Amino acid sequence: QVSLVESGGGSVQTGGSLRLSCAASGWIFGRSSMGWFRRVAGNEREGVAASVIPDGMTFYSESVKGRFTISQDTAGDTLFLQMNDLKPEDTAIYYCARAPGRLREPLSPGPYRFWGQGTQVTVSS
Repeated sequence: QVSLVESGGGSVQTGGSLRLSCAASGWIFGRSSMGWFRRVAGNEREGVAASVIPDGMTFYSESVKGRFTISQDTAGDTLFLQMNDLKPEDTAIYYCARAPGRLREPLSPGPYRFWGQGTQVTVSS
């Protein structure tokens, strides 16, 4: 049973930074994809960033490219999302997710099988 637990959300002002963490347990061996998604109430989940493990390939949505960075610790147990230059439109619940293998569309939520409970990020102007 794979478990994902996010932390690090909070409230910041425009231009601020936050670092989200996702602690993974019940590891799936072999190549896998891990991603960060966000959802605003009433909207679909939006792919923000994704990484292929252990290849290290990364993918970003256009809305966050250059501001957000996805990474993982050396043990591969924790996924991070460094968010800089935050904007009010970044306000959402952020989720981490995991899928086996390398995905054709890593920023699409459909193929991801395991999800965390989410952490709220609020950016005020």
